[in-house]
Amino acid sequence: MNSHYQRIAKAIEFISSQVDQQPSLEAIAAHLHLSPFHFQRLFSQWAGVTPKKYLQILTLARAKQLLATSKPLQQVTDSIGLSSSSRLHDHFVQLEAVTPGEFKTGGAGLSIEYSVMDSPFGELFVAVTPRGICKLSFLMNGDSDRQLDSLVQSWPNAQITEKTSETNTALAAMFAGQSDIKGPLSLYVRGTNFQIAAWRALLQIEPGCINSYGQVAAAVGRPKASRAVGTAIGSNPIAFLIPCHRVLQQSGQIGGYRWGETRKHALYAWECARANH
Repeated sequence: MNSHYQRIAKAIEFISSQVDQQPSLEAIAAHLHLSPFHFQRLFSQWAGVTPKKYLQILTLARAKQLLATSKPLQQVTDSIGLSSSSRLHDHFVQLEAVTPGEFKTGGAGLSIEYSVMDSPFGELFVAVTPRGICKLSFLMNGDSDRQLDSLVQSWPNAQITEKTSETNTALAAMFAGQSDIKGPLSLYVRGTNFQIAAWRALLQIEPGCINSYGQVAAAVGRPKASRAVGTAIGSNPIAFLIPCHRVLQQSGQIGGYRWGETRKHALYAWECARANH
């Protein structure tokens, strides 16, 4: 699956760079050194839609239309307490923040299991505590050692073990579009009150919809703090489940993404395609 994503990523980069010219199926396939038939089959299997449909979603005009028509984020100013939870529209995700006391101990007495798994968007580094996922990162050039070092630095006193957990099965089911996932997925994150508020706001954005940084800032009661929201989103420790890929610039441009702009293109268009297919 990961090798498929590398090909798809190359196709997305080409489509994105040529979107104004609306490249043909033949042109995209030739860029990948594949026959049009083989490329169409591979792409449709991965995205669930044809390359033509996907290309339409990637256009700036389409992004602007989505921004103009997307449902405003509900005001969450009164419900951003550290113990509250938010609903992600295709499944439950419970977000719990690390307390100051837990932060101070550096994870003393906490067990963390980590593993690497495949996803439609490349390999994922998954770290899970008994209270939920504490780290979910797309690997960049196979940097699992760097991700492990980061985990150890964040939780220096925790017992960290390499082991595949049941969470991996639930994540695989989500990527496959299955809705019969048993129970909620819990996230156990550490961050400032503002970061937690911004991450909770992201959980209110429906799959297939997008919001601007300004809309997220308004949702957390700081309408002039778009830049601070951008910084908070860039610090998101939980890829995909806290959907920072659903936030674009007000202009409709894709904007930055800590796991790579191409991957953000892929996630954004993949969700839009599936939600509207």
